[in-house]
Amino acid sequence: MTPRPFRVLGVQQIAIGALDNAPLLGLWSDLLGLPVRGKFESESENVSEAILALGEGVASVELDLMQPLDPERKPKVHEPALNHIGLWVDDLPAAFRWLSEQGMRFGPGGIRPGASGHDICFLHPKPSTEAPRSGEGVLIELVQAPAEVIAAFAALGR
Repeated sequence: MTPRPFRVLGVQQIAIGALDNAPLLGLWSDLLGLPVRGKFESESENVSEAILALGEGVASVELDLMQPLDPERKPKVHEPALNHIGLWVDDLPAAFRWLSEQGMRFGPGGIRPGASGHDICFLHPKPSTEAPRSGEGVLIELVQAPAEVIAAFAALGR
């Protein structure tokens, strides 16, 4: 095998599609507080998207919330759904409590130790009668950030 001529440096973007991105904006911008940095529309790509930002500077990750201009045309930017994404949070118990108060549905198990040793919980991808807010089709893992990650983001002014 020849040596790999490149390195993966980090996450550049996460794209999530839905028939209507308004509920996605409600989740990601209104509830979780991510700023909308722009909008993009392309007839040839059959997409209208809101562009949000996770983080700052060179470590910033673009979050594209996409919806098709025509749900019957290809490409169908809303299919398939993303499996799950993980997000650092600085106070997982506070996030769990506040999002619960907002009607968020969580996956079974509540807050618990995750595979990497950090406490986690999951936002369920689908709403329920009792909890009408959800991950809007995406399973989202909230991960308690360790002190060094919190300090690094604090140094960026966040």
